[in-house]
Amino acid sequence: MHSMASETENIVHVTTKTWEDDVLRSEKPVLVDFWAEWCGPCRMVGPALEQLSKTMNGKIKVAKLNVDENQEIAMKYGIQSIPSLLLYKEGKEIGRTIGAASKETYQRFVDQTLSDSR
Repeated sequence: MHSMASETENIVHVTTKTWEDDVLRSEKPVLVDFWAEWCGPCRMVGPALEQLSKTMNGKIKVAKLNVDENQEIAMKYGIQSIPSLLLYKEGKEIGRTIGAASKETYQRFVDQTLSDSR
């Protein structure tokens, strides 16, 4: 099992400290995966997001937030269960999807949510 940090160059690991800069002030929409080490389904999300970040490179930013280490952010956005993926645009949450799914499902969610928010 390799460490999460070396998982990818496309996925940004955000924390409470970097949340504002990385997510809320991002020029591009940001898909944030709220996850934790102990969460089995969260591990299935990783590879799907990895592919999504390559497919949608330039269109969106993909980020991960460890809820155990950043509980105040998780609480602020009412994260009840993980994995939860929230899509932010211009500092606002424009959509969320809960539970592990395929890359295609996430891509549809992102495309749909972005087109609805124009």
